[in-house]
Amino acid sequence: MNLAVFVSGRGSNLLSILQSRELAGLIEIKAVISNKIECGAFEIAKNYSVPIYSLGDKDGLISYKDLSTFLSQLNIDLIVLAGFLKLIPDNVVRNFKGKIINIHPALLPSFGGKGMYGMNVHKAVYNSSAKVSGASVHFVDEAYDTGTIIAQECVDIRDVRSPEEIAERVLRIEHRILPSVIKMIAENKVRMVHNRIEVSE
Repeated sequence: MNLAVFVSGRGSNLLSILQSRELAGLIEIKAVISNKIECGAFEIAKNYSVPIYSLGDKDGLISYKDLSTFLSQLNIDLIVLAGFLKLIPDNVVRNFKGKIINIHPALLPSFGGKGMYGMNVHKAVYNSSAKVSGASVHFVDEAYDTGTIIAQECVDIRDVRSPEEIAERVLRIEHRILPSVIKMIAENKVRMVHNRIEVSE
C-alpha cells in the first residue's frame, strides 16, 4: 500500500510509522508532504530516503490545486495526516474519499475543530478538568475533525499537573494507534457498516 504522509511539525508520528515492525512489507511511504519549506519531519524523511515535498504558491512547490493530480501520479492508496495543520482541499477529499485518515490528540468529537491542534488541545482538556484524554484516528471529510472515527484509546489524566503532562501521555497513544490503524486498512479490515466503522479480525 502506497502512503503519502502529510506533516507540519517535528514528525514523531511519521517516525512511528517508519519504525513500525507491523507495517514492514505492508506499506511504502511515497512522499512526505508539508505546508512548510522546512520542518523536523523532513529531516526524519531524509534519514529514511523518503522524498519530501512542500505545498504552496511559489515556484518549485506543489500547488494546492494540483495536489490531487500529484497524489494520483504517485499511485497513493492512503493519505495519512500526521500533525498536518491545514485543511485538505475539497477536491482531494472527494477524489480520495475513504482514503484519508487523521490522528487527533483528543477523544473526538470533544476538543476538535479549527484551531484545535497540538498544545491548544491539551490546554483545553486541562482547563476543562476532564478526567480522561486520549487520541483518535478518523477518516477525513471537508471539515476539521468531523469524519467517522476509526479508533480511539484513552488515558487517565486525573493526576496531571499541566497540559504538557497530558501531551506526553497522549503522544504515547498516538504512536501506538496510528500504525495500528494503517495496518488494519492495509489488510482490508476496516469497513463501514450502518454508518459505523467495524474492524474485522
